Amino acid sequence: MLRDYLPILIFIAIAVAIGLVLILAAAVLAVRHPDPEKVSAYECGFNAFDDARMKFDVRFYLVSILFIIFDLEIAMLFPWAVAFKDVSTVGFWSMMVFLAVLTIGFAYEWKKGALEWS
Repeated sequence: MLRDYLPILIFIAIAVAIGLVLILAAAVLAVRHPDPEKVSAYECGFNAFDDARMKFDVRFYLVSILFIIFDLEIAMLFPWAVAFKDVSTVGFWSMMVFLAVLTIGFAYEWKKGALEWS
């Protein structure tokens, strides 16, 4: 009965060994004195500030919304592509309409200059 669990025990031993090697490698190879600029708080494209009601550029929101849109597009395209041979004509054209709407939205954002960082 123990022989049936041997591959699982070997797998667990290898996983633990790899984990320990990676932890030790990070401890040995890590930078001891990092640059203060590198360890400073930084989020959303600008330094942290005290007042949460300060105004900042809305382009950060636009870029994040574009990321979410295209992330969802990819999330919809993978299952569609996997099942492409079983997709009917209606399924194909509905995906083409979906992609056209996203492309038009991207072109609109590009034309409005939302992606320019000057």
